[in-house]
Amino acid sequence: MPDSGPSFTVRLAESDADLRAAQRLRYEVFVRELGGGGDMVDHEQGLEQDRFDPFYDHMLIADDSSGQVVGVYRLLRGDQAEKLGQFYSEDEYDLSVLRQSGRKLLELGRSCLHADYRGGAAMYHLWNGLSDYVADHDIEVLFGVASFHGTDMSALAQPLSMLHHNHLAPPELRVRAQPAHFQSMDLIAPDQLDRRAAMVQVPALIKAYLRLGGFVGEGAFIDHAFNTTDICLVLDTARLNARQRRIYGGDRSQ
Repeated sequence: MPDSGPSFTVRLAESDADLRAAQRLRYEVFVRELGGGGDMVDHEQGLEQDRFDPFYDHMLIADDSSGQVVGVYRLLRGDQAEKLGQFYSEDEYDLSVLRQSGRKLLELGRSCLHADYRGGAAMYHLWNGLSDYVADHDIEVLFGVASFHGTDMSALAQPLSMLHHNHLAPPELRVRAQPAHFQSMDLIAPDQLDRRAAMVQVPALIKAYLRLGGFVGEGAFIDHAFNTTDICLVLDTARLNARQRRIYGGDRSQ
């Protein structure tokens, strides 16, 4: 009988041990692999953590054969943000248009997969878990920062400009980088863009949101602590067409 590949379990963190498993994976990816940092990073224990973690739901995907946590997503609903006093993204982006919309919001962040599980079924299962979470909480708008590795604007001019010209959010969803940190993404004129070359530079997670009909906010944020250039992605579930809903929701019968 052919090997059908690994099987996975997707669930929310329920204990300190679960949270530490998520933080260890985040350390491997964001600190060791990508060179990031932060005030609360614990290098001795190998934990990437911050002051926001206690307020979030942490979605985990584990390989059933080993129990190892191989993927994580950090989730913050609007009601949780009220207790915290802010969304994580608000340090980087003005979210007034979303906050004033009266719609149910979900902030996504710290998404990562173990290197051995990228490009396979793990992300599909993680997204199915996220889809179930969105349905369970009647979420209407998903958003969060996503990152390009590096902070050299000249090296990122093509993809940032392509996103600005082709995927900018409509006014009612158009969050904007905070004025003190605003980095224009309008760096190359539309007729000078090499769309194919630009898309090659776009990280897989951002491409996935674009395929679902996601938009980008106006302006980028340069995060020197994490050695990244951040953009804000916004996905309005009401705008998903039938095909996009199938991609996003997967097979709900499983």
